[in-house]
Amino acid sequence: MTASDAGWRFDNTYARLPEQLATRVEPGPVRAPRMVVFNGALAEQLGLAGSLHDAAAIFAGNALPHGAEPIAQAYAGHQFGHFTNLGDGRAILLGEQLTPTEERFDIQLKGSGRTRYSRSGDGRAALGPMLREYLISEAMHGLGIPTTRSLAVAATGDVVMREKPLPGAILTRVAKSHVRVGTFQLAAALGDRTLQETLLNYVIARHDPELADVSEPAVALLEAVAERQASLVARWMLVGFVHGVMNTDNMAISGETIDYGPCAFLDVYDPATVFSSIDQQGRYAYANQPAIAQWNLARLAESLLPLVDGDEQQAVDRVRGVLERFAERYKTHYAAGAAAKLGLAEVREGDEALFRSLLTQMHEAHADFTATFAALPRLLEEAGPTSCLPPGFTPTWREAWLRRLADEGAQQEAAKGRMRLANPLVIPRNHHVEEALAAAEIGEMQPFHRLLAAVSQPFQQSADHAAYRLGPPAGSGPYRTFCGT
Repeated sequence: MTASDAGWRFDNTYARLPEQLATRVEPGPVRAPRMVVFNGALAEQLGLAGSLHDAAAIFAGNALPHGAEPIAQAYAGHQFGHFTNLGDGRAILLGEQLTPTEERFDIQLKGSGRTRYSRSGDGRAALGPMLREYLISEAMHGLGIPTTRSLAVAATGDVVMREKPLPGAILTRVAKSHVRVGTFQLAAALGDRTLQETLLNYVIARHDPELADVSEPAVALLEAVAERQASLVARWMLVGFVHGVMNTDNMAISGETIDYGPCAFLDVYDPATVFSSIDQQGRYAYANQPAIAQWNLARLAESLLPLVDGDEQQAVDRVRGVLERFAERYKTHYAAGAAAKLGLAEVREGDEALFRSLLTQMHEAHADFTATFAALPRLLEEAGPTSCLPPGFTPTWREAWLRRLADEGAQQEAAKGRMRLANPLVIPRNHHVEEALAAAEIGEMQPFHRLLAAVSQPFQQSADHAAYRLGPPAGSGPYRTFCGT
């Protein structure tokens, strides 16, 4: 089967935007392309033929799919609070695939060689970080959290130099788009009003077509992005996800989680948890994520000001309300998710205090975040007072929780059903991820595939996945993540 008849249907609208937003570039050739992992279910959704798992040359960048127009996108961003001009330094957008249902998805190669925006980087990626993104992005999809996804990882046969020589690889990433807050920041920094309007109209047409005829499209887009981000970050928080590098160039306008470099999930609950080795000040700590999302939205609002009103102060007044409402948006999404985690059918006054009380006790008891919530259905089944409560629970809290369920008239089975849909049994535990990646680097893929199967069905009761429910071994030290660049 050739690239032209494998189901590729590219319609590359972004490549037709003004040249300030992207640069034409082709992936750099690699020595020995080899498929490592292929996402057949996602390929089917995209309308691609199943036999594409043999097309290592395409997924390693040595051959282009029919209709591809490869580009590296330009954007700016605040990285740890500091503004800089950026761009795809090791990623190349092949084009936009139209699915059989006419949905549009970006197809991007990550680790495919140098571009205009590589600066001092080599444009390449190592196998471990690419498999890590594949694993965690598919885990996020399994958790029902909006995310970019992974179609394939291909080994290159080349060596990538980091702290030590590592096997090279390329990830194929799938996204609703790769437009970021930083894309709007670049357009604003260039001071080109026509470019800003073109980008605004493009994003609305692609992601929010219902806003095309509103009277204030820039404000309406900001509202839409704020709503998506409030929902997204609330979902992160409710499963203990720490993004690790919430720079404005890593906030997607589509509301998808993007960039899985230094991310990780909580084991022991601690709101101050930081995993990223480069986040020395804890800017992107677990508990800071909602505030950082709001800060990033403020940067988007600044970029949109010229399109809101010719009078800067009036423009500021118009967007300020959107930003001030973010906290309430977030609180609404978080409260609904927290209620479900407790088995409640609706949100009532006092529920926030009940949930926060549990978190406080979990923190004091050094309780495991995921395991504590997963234990709630069992805690509901145990009748009467008990002195054998798992870490994180106290008899007083349990009694208050049971009274709240009784006040709602909740049936036990219905409450347990809500909890089992909201509280995953399996997450990509950090120690399991590291074990799987270490094995993959020496050519043993079975640990990776077993872990992938477990995290892809995080709510499923399965004896096969029982080992992945366990926390880190006793005595494990602090966990640190690295960007992989």
